[in-house]
Amino acid sequence: MNKQELAWQLKHSSSEWIYVVTWNNLLMQLFCPFKVAVNKSVGDLKKGQIVLIEAVKVTIELKAVFMIKGQFYHYYYFEILVD
Repeated sequence: MNKQELAWQLKHSSSEWIYVVTWNNLLMQLFCPFKVAVNKSVGDLKKGQIVLIEAVKVTIELKAVFMIKGQFYHYYYFEILVD
């Protein structure tokens, strides 16, 4: 991905919300902070712990990372909890 493509992607993204598709195929927009469950212990987070996502960012490889307590973690360590 070049800088121009990344700039376009970031222009259409927000660190304050994320779209998710629920188990029954509904598209939902979740606003920060939202809850996730830790699937695998990482950093100071323990498996099974429920934490709040403060912000959503995107890496240069377009992988989502979540900010939790000021630290960034890849999305695949978590399960998004939808009420």
